[in-house]
Amino acid sequence: MEGPLLIIKMAELVLEHIKRPLSTVEMWEEGKRLGLADRVKHTGKTPWASLGAQIYVDIRDNPDTIFFQYSKRPARFFLKKYKNEVSLTDTLQNETQEIERKFGFLERDLHPLLCYFVDSNSHFKCRVKTIYHEGSQKAKKGFNEWLYPDLVGVYFPFDDYDDVTLRAQKSFSLNQIKLFSFEMKRDLHFGNLRNSYFQAVSNSSWAHEGYLVVLKIERDDSFLQEIQRLNNAHGIGLIVLNPESIDESEILFPSRIQNELDWDTINRLVENNKDFRIFIEDVIEDIQIGKIKGSYDPKKSMEELISFMKEKNISD
Repeated sequence: MEGPLLIIKMAELVLEHIKRPLSTVEMWEEGKRLGLADRVKHTGKTPWASLGAQIYVDIRDNPDTIFFQYSKRPARFFLKKYKNEVSLTDTLQNETQEIERKFGFLERDLHPLLCYFVDSNSHFKCRVKTIYHEGSQKAKKGFNEWLYPDLVGVYFPFDDYDDVTLRAQKSFSLNQIKLFSFEMKRDLHFGNLRNSYFQAVSNSSWAHEGYLVVLKIERDDSFLQEIQRLNNAHGIGLIVLNPESIDESEILFPSRIQNELDWDTINRLVENNKDFRIFIEDVIEDIQIGKIKGSYDPKKSMEELISFMKEKNISD
């Protein structure tokens, strides 16, 4: 058997073999497949986190580092010597194909499920809009990281109150409009919990309520206790989608309600992302006319949703 490997050396060998940017989790998985991970002495349940920390430090502190960070969301790394050869289009296509091969569907394929659930659920009764991060304005590296949620939502009270009551609220400068922020993940486990949760914390600070939305989740007691602790400390809620019966999806942990909106963050989102700007403009217009006419994500019928999930191979 060959000798031991430093974990950062394993990353170099994996990237040299695969010849495309990878996340640290992907590096570790490929390292196992290639038999390299067995030669690494590591501690803890998340060696990919240790690998990520070492690569970040090497890029930051070592002028002769062989690595560079290829993308921020998700964080992927590659070898400097291939920097001029890598094609963004080809890499994104490879990443999409790899995700579809592994899961059978993309995170955005889950958006119609959430759209149906929050429109029907009595807690939300909201319309949602997908925010396309790739349409955002470019900024200094890291400046807008974790700024954009996957979906935003709005609740209007038009169907819940009499017109007289609505006019009374307006006269008394009261407003029952609620804004929601949703961060979508295919699955949630110990390996990605903190990264996923704090991503939702970061990109939901502007809204009345913020949620992490997942399809699959570990049901281990210690894992759920950790989510409960994070929920108590930071207030982000958790929704678990149920593709077998969307109406029975769970609000596993409710969001803490913020009475005040973060207008500075809202302004950044409006300035930097056209989808969010259109969302806010639509909300303003709908409030003014007292009707829902904005360009929100269309809600599929149950028949359409079942057909869509079958086509995308979405299951719990």
